Amino acid sequence: MRQVILDTETTGLNPATGDRIIEIGCVEMIGRRLTDRTFHYYINPERDIDAGAFAVHGLSREFLSDKPIFANIIEELIEFVDGAEIVIHNAAFDLGFLDNEFALLKRPAFRGLAAKITDTLLDARQMFPGKRNSLDALCDRFAISNKHRTLHGALLDAQLLAEVYLSMTRGQEDLTIDLVDYTVDTDSSGHSKPLPSTLKLLKASNEECAIHEKILSEIAKASKRSAVWSPDEQEIN
Repeated sequence: MRQVILDTETTGLNPATGDRIIEIGCVEMIGRRLTDRTFHYYINPERDIDAGAFAVHGLSREFLSDKPIFANIIEELIEFVDGAEIVIHNAAFDLGFLDNEFALLKRPAFRGLAAKITDTLLDARQMFPGKRNSLDALCDRFAISNKHRTLHGALLDAQLLAEVYLSMTRGQEDLTIDLVDYTVDTDSSGHSKPLPSTLKLLKASNEECAIHEKILSEIAKASKRSAVWSPDEQEIN
């Protein structure tokens, strides 16, 4: 499966009042592994940046003045994302801006390019109800280092989101007793096959057994009751 993890930065919060995309970053993942393909552009919005937005990403109109406008990067963006599952944190925000940019160029909605759209914010709210589920909070929760993230940046945030997404969707990796294929060491009738003759059976020595019993006795004494593994306790249970 091909997936594109995407993030944007904008001039403000609302495309309906004229706010525009000023940065877009994407990373590609195939078979749950990041490839070396990325898509990243700073974009000239041809308008001012809201002070609140500037405080978040630090991108000024002066810095963006010599960058390409959205119309000049749209074909490359389409080629990069077309047909992939697109993973976004707070997808409604980014998709609103992307659809608006496409509409301004009289193109079909951006979201129509995706085979599927996954919103990690909605998924995180289901996994961790009542908790903070910002990208920073999820990085902390999954022990993903984001110390280098002093300001928001589309490509950096897409890379961090890829790690968060993998952690959120990794599933159970330990104690996989229910995933064991019990037919591997059985014959056609379902009986267990003999162990390979190359395996060595190591028996505990008398000294090792004595040490073991002593440790069990000390544990039982410290707990002031019979241990669950003792014969008396097994009879009670």
